[in-house]
Amino acid sequence: MQYSTEIQNMCPIQRGPQHQSSPIPVEGRWVHPKDVIAISGVSHGVGTCAPQQGAAKLTLNVKDGVIEEALIETIGCSGMTHSAAMASELITGKTILEALNTDLVCDAINVAMREIFLQYVYGRTQTAFSLDGLPIGAGLEDLGKGLRSQVGTHYGTRAKGPRYMEMAEGYVTELALDENDEIIGYRFVNLGKMMESIAKGTAAEQAMQLATGQYGRFDEAVKTIDPRQQ
Repeated sequence: MQYSTEIQNMCPIQRGPQHQSSPIPVEGRWVHPKDVIAISGVSHGVGTCAPQQGAAKLTLNVKDGVIEEALIETIGCSGMTHSAAMASELITGKTILEALNTDLVCDAINVAMREIFLQYVYGRTQTAFSLDGLPIGAGLEDLGKGLRSQVGTHYGTRAKGPRYMEMAEGYVTELALDENDEIIGYRFVNLGKMMESIAKGTAAEQAMQLATGQYGRFDEAVKTIDPRQQ
């Protein structure tokens, strides 16, 4: 340790009470973290790149400071999907401190890692008050049946109004309109369920029918339209 001349010439003064840092909740326990291995939990972080062309959502399951499970979801940028593929190989097995200082290829994913790191070290994780947290695999369960991200795509113009193209339930195939040409429901195909059925040997047309559902007052529609073509 090196000290400047000014510091060396100062007389020592005793400090007062030496309080610990404030405890943070870590999977149902109060912890005074001094090392990264004290951190565990499941949390989420969202980030964008400088031009904000796309966004990334990062879900991590950390045990004793080490990332055991990572879910990376992206939207709005084609290059980001390839970056996420590489990041999924890079990030697991590292401590959250190592991951914070790893080039995760895409700026949006790097920003998501920064944001999620803050939640971990400040005790703001999803499992802060859950004893022993969640098992490895909990991140995958976030995707639900069909293991597909919940994506929403909606478009609108002043001249022609709104178009729902994809909702949490699935890919929208028809919009239901009432007598005022207002949207009152939609028909959708859950692509995850459809692809699961096809993989099990179901004919594509039948699989599509099995994965089709509707929402709202679809049956009361005066007319229906294809939101992409009409």
